[in-house]
Amino acid sequence: MSKTTTTDGDYPTVTAVGDDGGSETFGLDLERFYIQALNQRFWILGIIALGLLAGLLATLLSTELFRSTARIEISRVTANVTEAEPIELESRGADIQYFNTQYELLESKFLAQRVIDAGNLARDEEFLSAFELDKGGEVPESRIERILLANVQIEPVPNSSLVDIRFSSPAKQVSADLANLWAQEFLDANYQKRFGANVEAREFLEEQIEELRERLALSEKELIDYANANEIVILDTGGEGEDGTEKSTSTLVGSELAALNTALAEATTRRIAAESALRAGTRNEAGAAASAGLRSKLAEAQSQLAELRSKFGPGYPEIKAKEAEIASLRQALSGESTIDNRDAQAAFRKASLEEQQLRSRLNAVKGNFLGQQNQSIQYGILKREVDTNRQLYEALLQRFKELEAAGAGKNNMTLIDAAEPAAGPYAPSLIRNLLIGLVLSLVAAAALVYLRETMDQTVRDPNDVRRRLGLAPIGLIPRVDSDDIVADIEQRSSEISEAYAAARTNLAFLTPNGAPKTLMLTSTRPNEGKSISSVALARSFTQLGKKVLLIDADLRHSGLSDFIGVDADPNHGLSAVLSGNNGELSSAIVPVQPHGFDLLPTGHKPPNPVELLASDRLAQVVRQAAEQYDQVIVDGAPVLGLADALEVSKAVDGVLYVIESNGVNIRAIENALSRLRSANAHVFGALVTKLDERNSTYGYGYGYGYGYGYGYGYGDGADAKPA
Repeated sequence: MSKTTTTDGDYPTVTAVGDDGGSETFGLDLERFYIQALNQRFWILGIIALGLLAGLLATLLSTELFRSTARIEISRVTANVTEAEPIELESRGADIQYFNTQYELLESKFLAQRVIDAGNLARDEEFLSAFELDKGGEVPESRIERILLANVQIEPVPNSSLVDIRFSSPAKQVSADLANLWAQEFLDANYQKRFGANVEAREFLEEQIEELRERLALSEKELIDYANANEIVILDTGGEGEDGTEKSTSTLVGSELAALNTALAEATTRRIAAESALRAGTRNEAGAAASAGLRSKLAEAQSQLAELRSKFGPGYPEIKAKEAEIASLRQALSGESTIDNRDAQAAFRKASLEEQQLRSRLNAVKGNFLGQQNQSIQYGILKREVDTNRQLYEALLQRFKELEAAGAGKNNMTLIDAAEPAAGPYAPSLIRNLLIGLVLSLVAAAALVYLRETMDQTVRDPNDVRRRLGLAPIGLIPRVDSDDIVADIEQRSSEISEAYAAARTNLAFLTPNGAPKTLMLTSTRPNEGKSISSVALARSFTQLGKKVLLIDADLRHSGLSDFIGVDADPNHGLSAVLSGNNGELSSAIVPVQPHGFDLLPTGHKPPNPVELLASDRLAQVVRQAAEQYDQVIVDGAPVLGLADALEVSKAVDGVLYVIESNGVNIRAIENALSRLRSANAHVFGALVTKLDERNSTYGYGYGYGYGYGYGYGYGDGADAKPA
């Protein structure tokens, strides 16, 4: 909020304006709620009384309930990896998650259904009678389930692994039985969850093992029958190689074929060697050694012969002897070559015959092997089926042995205390119901106060005029209850007369020269006390010995003359003066003898009041009146919906804004003030009217109490008709 200082003539003023150009709106504080509570104290007391009465009736009309408690212990699942102490498998966070899971399971529909089935509650007469379900007809299990879940309560014991299972019902024994049944079913469900799978798995494996045993025997029989029918003799089942692949199966025909193939290869090799030896004339080793000896002797004899011929003549006897020896040696060598050739041919024929026989046998065996190749496809299918069945059988048998070794362990949850029938009912509790009723009634009362305070945007605290509207409260006028409000104003000792006297005094401090000489009174809407305030202030200034003129500038709703009992000529008045018809100011003024001030009535109702008020003639009339009178008070029209007050504000020194407390919405007042400020009207302050006991709690009073009230009508009779 910013404060701006404006000057209208010789009259400075300070106005609190919000950042958006309007007056600042302050939030409500606790004091305002407290005051609102005081104003609504009878309603609050009534609400509290109703709340307590409701608690009492709830106690008297409620059915007695008995509660029994069963206590169980929930331990974490641990595993021994050595013979030492068990090692926890998971962290503390996992522990919290585990326990929270168990708590949720204790309150689950799953467990409620187990309890219904275990206790056969749909036909349990004691249970049905306790919850008044035995009135005929079959009770749906869903309804029983809702009843169980609504009456069971799970409460973990702090700082322990203990959990209390509480069940409430109208019957003692039913509560105890269901609490125990609930605990037992939870323990059984946990045991089945942990170890029941082993039993079921063993039973399932037994069935599967028996089925696989029969299937394996049947597949083996089919394999053997097929092998016998097709004369398939298996020598080696193959097995798996080092790389995990399955080796081929070795049969008798296959082995024979491999052996014949090897023998044929060897015979072929021998035949090729014999053929090569025959073609090359190769002798055997003994013949080769003899031939070598003969050739050596022949060479030696030829050498000797050559030596002899070099020394002797042809007839020499030794030469002839050597020639005869050489001829003998050559004949011997010729005989040896003939014998070696016959041996090579015999070896070649033998090798060729052996090769032919082996090749013939190989072809015969190869035919048998190729015949078995087609049969081996079906044989392989049957054999793979046998192997598969055997592997499945062995795997299931191994798993069955492991489950037998594991067996059934110990439950990690234990029943600590079984529930017993309660000694007496725990509900209804009168004190608790009264406290609940009291709390609810206080909440309702607080809601009432809050709604009344937040939705009531009227002026309750006169200080809101300064805080929220940025106006100084010039006067605080109480509400009085009287059929003749004018008579109350004439009494100087009356509350309303003293209030207006105080307002008149505050007006004297607005300017250095005292009260503004020309002053207009306006309001947001009709019936806020604007006209009566104009009369009262005029009378109050008169009591100071001042000459006062009251101008009725509400040309749309003339009636101020009737209100103060003045018989005015409708042809003479403000409208006539402004329009120029019988327009002398002095001729239109009417003295008001009982009050001591003069009145310028509105006169006849013009068809164009805004045009008359917007003319320069109004300012001339006001200046002329200010020259003749000490104080000029103008009773203007309301601001909202009309432009009359905006035009009149230009002709006076300033505006005194009349606000009805507890009546007009502050937002409407802000809009009206915004219109006045946009017309450059100088708003000196506010006159707060109709204060009553609702406002006295804010510290505003006169010591006489607020036992009176008045309301102002508007229209025919101006502000004269009492509400």
